[in-house]
Parts: sequence; C-alpha cells; structure tokens
Amino acid sequence: MSCSPNLTRRGFGRLAAGLAATATLPTRGFALTATGRPLHGLSAFGDLKYPPDFPHFDYASPEAPSGGQFNFSVPNWGFNQSPLTFDTLNTFVLRGSAPPRMESLYDTLMASALDEPDAIYGALAQTVTLSDDRNAYVFALRPEATFSTGAPVTPVDVVFTYETFKEKGHPSLQIVLQQLERIEVEAPDRVRLVFSGHQTDQDALAAFAVPIIPKAFFDDQPFESVSTKAIPGSGRFQIKAYDFGRYIEYEKRPDYWAKDMGFARGLDHFDVIRIDFFRDRTTAFEAFKKGNIHFREESVSKTWATEYVFPAVTEGKVIKREFPKEKTPVFQCWALNQRRKRFADPRIRQAINMCFDFKWTNANMFYGLYQHADSCFESSDFKAEGPPSPAELEILEPLRDKLPDAVFGDVWRQPVSDGSGQDRKMLREALRLFSEAGWRQKNGRLVDANGQGFALEYLIDDPGFERVYGKFIQTLRLIGVDASIRLVDGAQYQDRQNRFDFDMIGAAFSLGATPSRNSLTDLFGSATRDRQGANNLVGMADPGVDALIEVVNKASDRRSLTMAMRALDRVLRARLDWIPNIYSQSHRAAFWDRFGFKPDKPDYGWPVESLWWFDAAKAKAIGKA
Repeated sequence: MSCSPNLTRRGFGRLAAGLAATATLPTRGFALTATGRPLHGLSAFGDLKYPPDFPHFDYASPEAPSGGQFNFSVPNWGFNQSPLTFDTLNTFVLRGSAPPRMESLYDTLMASALDEPDAIYGALAQTVTLSDDRNAYVFALRPEATFSTGAPVTPVDVVFTYETFKEKGHPSLQIVLQQLERIEVEAPDRVRLVFSGHQTDQDALAAFAVPIIPKAFFDDQPFESVSTKAIPGSGRFQIKAYDFGRYIEYEKRPDYWAKDMGFARGLDHFDVIRIDFFRDRTTAFEAFKKGNIHFREESVSKTWATEYVFPAVTEGKVIKREFPKEKTPVFQCWALNQRRKRFADPRIRQAINMCFDFKWTNANMFYGLYQHADSCFESSDFKAEGPPSPAELEILEPLRDKLPDAVFGDVWRQPVSDGSGQDRKMLREALRLFSEAGWRQKNGRLVDANGQGFALEYLIDDPGFERVYGKFIQTLRLIGVDASIRLVDGAQYQDRQNRFDFDMIGAAFSLGATPSRNSLTDLFGSATRDRQGANNLVGMADPGVDALIEVVNKASDRRSLTMAMRALDRVLRARLDWIPNIYSQSHRAAFWDRFGFKPDKPDYGWPVESLWWFDAAKAKAIGKA
C-alpha cells in the first residue's frame, strides 16, 4: 500500500507552531473568539492549551543537546514528493517528484501544535485579528522573520505566495485556498486575508498553514519552471547537499530567526537530516542493517516478523519497538477508478472486495500483524457502529433520497472468510454480484453483453506488493477476471496517479483529528473528480456525499463534528467507493540506539526527526559515534 500525502496532520509547513504575544486567550472556537483585537492563536473547537507567553510546547525538549546527523527512511510525505526518487526541488507544483521534507525549509503564518487536535499558533505572524464579520484576518508579521537569504519576510511575500499558489500551485494547495477571495497588504508589517463568506473555521485553519516563499526569487523566473534550484524559505532548515535521485541533506540554519521562540524552542535538534533514495525495499533495508540508515518505520510485515535478526539487533545496538498511533483516523484503502465505467457499479466493487481473503492473507502474508479495515476512519471516534443513532439520523434523513437505503440499517462491515484462501461461499457471492451488474462467465472469463472481458490491473510501485497480494489477483482470475499486477518505477507511478491512469491503486492517508471540507473534498468530493493531482483517486462525484461534507464543515463543536463524520462514514461504507483494506494500531519502528527521546509521544503527530535528538554517549557505546 503506497503512502500518500499527509492531509492535515502536519499541515503544510512547520511541524509545530505557537508563539508568545500580548493577546488574551480566545474562548471556545471562532464563533466566540473576540474580534477586533490581536490574538496569539486560534482553535476551531475548545480553548487553546498554551497561553501567549508559553516558553515551549510540552512535547518539546529544550534541555536536549543539539548536533549529530539523522539518516532515515521517510514514513510520510506530501505535495508532489516521492520517497523513491526526485527530479525537482520545487515541491509546490504538480509536475515532477520532489524529495520529502522540503517543507522544513519554510515557515507559515500559523501552524499546529502536536498535542492539540485543532489549534494553531502564530509563527511568522505574531498575532491575528478577526474582522467583525469573521471573513477577514489581519496578520501582524514578526519583524525578526527572515528568509535564508537574509531578506525579511514581508506582506508582499505573503501576498505573492497565496496568489501564486491559488493560481499555479499543487492541487492540494489550490483546494485549501479555494475559499480565499483576496489577499492584500494592510501595512508595512501587516497582511489581510479575506475569505468568501462560505468558509468555516477549519477552512481558515488550513489556509493559515501555507508555506511562505519570497517574491524576489521569482523576479526573473516563472514559478512553475523552477526545478533545479531550491526556493529559499524562512524555516529551520536549508539544503546542504543533494544528488538528484540519490540523496538529499538538510542542514539546520545557524541564523534561524525563531530558534529561541516558543513554537520552535526544544525541537529540531539534529544538525543534519539525510534522506537516501532506494528503488526497492531490500536495498533500503540492507542500508539500515549496515547503519547507513539510522531509523525506519517498517511497513512490511514479513520483514518485521522475520528479518530483524541480524547481529546489531541481537547485540542490542538496534532497537525494535512499537509506538502507539496518533489519535487520528487511519485511512488505508484500495481505489477502483470509476472514471472507467466497469468500476462505477457498486456491486462490482463489492464483488472485487469479496475476492480478497483477509483472514488467509493476514495469517500467511502479514504474520497476524494487521486488522481488516471496515472504515476509512479506523481507530477514531468517526467510525460508525451498528444502526444510526438519533443524532446521525437527524443528519441523514433530510438526504434520504440521495443516499443508498443500506445507510439506514446496520453499518456495512467486511465479510469474514473461512480463511482457506478460496472461500467458495464468498466467491459465489462475488459471481452473483457480477451477474447482477451484467457480467457472465463464458469459457472461464467474465464478459459483458458484447463479449468484452472484465480487466483489472493493480498498479504498484513496490515489488513487495506482488508477493502480498498475489493470492488476491489469483482469486480474481479464478472467477474470470482478467486480473494482473503492473509494477512501475516511482516517477511513472506518480505520473499515472496524478493523471488517474490506472484501474486500481492503493493509498494511505492521514486525515487529522479535525477533518475539514478541504481534506474531505480532496478525497471524496465532486469538485476534485477531474482535478489532476487531487487525491480523489476513485473519481467520486455524489451529491449526497457532497452534502455530508458540508455538514461536517459546518460543525460548531466536536460532538457535532463526530456525528457528521459518522454519518459520512455510513455512506462511504455503503457505497464502497474506497475499499477499506488493512490497518495497524501502532508504528513499528527500528532504530540504532544512538538517540534520546521523551517516553510519551504527542497524540496528533510523530515527526521523529523533529522530536528526537542525538545521544553521543549511546552512540559511542554501540560504536556509532
């Protein structure tokens, strides 16, 4: 299952933000937040945890030493980034593949704390002031804020950034900024963002986390053509060295303007962060075994169960450990591309899902390490259970004529096989569903009324998926589907995903603790069905789902958000546009014992490269100083 952009967990810029200011705390949500006076932070729901003068986030470690190098295999990425290769240093456009963690070069106006589900604090902006109609936000920029070039961050830069991203940026950025009506310089140190009036608090929160880039850099070159030069940023890191397709090193800026401020203090301890690029997992794992890679999250169950037996593990030099997942939905699903008519019938999607014997696969391929996912929102309060509650029915009933009847009964759950790998009962049901949808078996093939065979190509970018899901493909062939697996390189995979040129593809996303219209539309909304580069891989365009996304977006408190998300979950599971696949309740990580870190991780994000630090004594003890 390929990892895909992180939609909200880390926002678009800094790993964490928050800063001292002179304003008092907002009360509950934007609806009750004071207008007309400067505020140091905003929260969609609830009070802010940190006061204006907080010295650092609770999960930060200001006492930790600074220094050392962190070489790691990245577990998540965003925008146009790829963990397999890179051919551009512009991560803000659709074209090309950029290296992960390019966002570490850039600060944002505001960004989230990792121990709060929906709060943001000032970073480049010292304060934010809401207009009386709550459609305009005036940001006072910090006079200390500078780009790596030494130039100050000005309102002109902010205006250029938002206007450029809204017109020419990566689809993820364009979606986030669709409710932003205009942006203008208010004063030499102030900038005003004006929304359409149709935005909600979540829309605004996401828009305030856009990375800021310098206008002057583009005075003699178009934004979309920049590829071999890094766009300067105002963030903690800058690029030290790189070789396209092989490696990139980020070094901590000694002149970073915010290093002693509350939102940055006690984070980002390593002097150098290095990412090496490998086209296959075996080579990457060998690099880890040799100590060339210091940390990796293991996503291959066979490797986790059987291959961590090399000398460094048995000698205690490499630690193998599970860490709890965040308190956010786990989304890991298959996408059947409904832009291709044969996948548009929900009975077809149900039939294909029937051919995946999770019980057999978990026992024989996953070593019992996974659970079968029922929902796009596993491990969260957003997952629906049983029949709809009265609160959910209040949301669903007005939309009854737009929703499947199954939504109003017990929520859909995955079928349970006998674990044989070829459960005859499930295969008969799959054939019945194909037949209802107009496909019949002829000479061992499923064909339509014109004799055209039913084809399904599963697009992958890692040969490990061939081993894991080979049985699934064989079962599809058994009932007459012309099923195959197509392995392509990282660049071709990214390109075909961006252009929706596939039958079936796997995806994993992080939705964040407070899903917004932006993130939900990106995955499920009609507006993104034909937007290349969007994450609506299945090609959804359903008015009932669109209406529910609006209900989610207008939630005024966390309880109403949860009820709306559960209602949406029921509809998604009844339609089965995205086919839930597998999930785990933990991060499976292995690392050389040369690091220090706090025993408890934050609940809403786990950027190891920002939270951990180099422990010289540990490194010396294992011979990896």
